[in-house]
Amino acid sequence: MSPLRIGDRAPAIPGISFGDGPVGLFFYKITCPTCQLAAPKMAAFERLAPGRVIGVGQDPLPELGRFAETHAIGIASVEDPPPYVVSDAYDIVSVPTLYLIEGDGTVADVVGAWERDGFNRVAASLARSVGAAPVEVSSPDDGLPAFQPG
Repeated sequence: MSPLRIGDRAPAIPGISFGDGPVGLFFYKITCPTCQLAAPKMAAFERLAPGRVIGVGQDPLPELGRFAETHAIGIASVEDPPPYVVSDAYDIVSVPTLYLIEGDGTVADVVGAWERDGFNRVAASLARSVGAAPVEVSSPDDGLPAFQPG
């Protein structure tokens, strides 16, 4: 299987519709320190475009709920428990990974790991798509590194 690239058709995910406009997909695992670092920044995406970014957690739903409370993730999540069928369809090799999927179901952007510039780029694209003012998800003065591998 080759990695998904910009312009590729995004695999369908039960319960998530791409036809209503752009959708962000935030793949994460609750035990991942980099996911714990990035999770609170997802709330900025929810404020920017409510309901347009969905977490895809590699854990059972009750654990995802506890993680959401502890780390103020701010977005709804679906579970992708072992054997990680959805993650495999998206060629996830590390978490966090953030995808931006256009309304026609094509991949518009992908960011692997925590990458400040990448998360800000996806936020700006999402803002343009929904007619909102862009927001900076992370800035150099927020105490987070510019990059942290997953």
